[in-house]
Amino acid sequence: MIENPYLIAIALIEQNGKRAMPLGGKALHKKINKEVSIYEAGEKIALELLVRVFQRTDLGALNRAAHDKSFLLLHLGMEEMQMKIPSIKSEWIELGQSEKLISKLKAISHDVWTITYQRYEGIQIQSIDSLDR
Repeated sequence: MIENPYLIAIALIEQNGKRAMPLGGKALHKKINKEVSIYEAGEKIALELLVRVFQRTDLGALNRAAHDKSFLLLHLGMEEMQMKIPSIKSEWIELGQSEKLISKLKAISHDVWTITYQRYEGIQIQSIDSLDR
């Protein structure tokens, strides 16, 4: 079990020739998949992040930097979030190696999901491992 569990949403974007990784999160007080679904837990932070990303369009056009893996949810401990995410984020912004980034996120997280939109189906939250198969 994760000590001090945290859920964060991450957007991998490019804007005006530069990479950016806005993120948002919150502490969890209930277990995911036991007492609360990932949809319920991630809905608010994903929406807040999406609004922030949308507001950035005033500064120029946005592109997803990692295609269907550009909007992520991570379930990890507070310590990993505070101690490891900043350096992982900095490396990705500098080098843009999305698969390496995702590999590092998977290594420090309990679970990693992608958030996408499917026409006629709505918002889809899938384990990132299911995309790699």
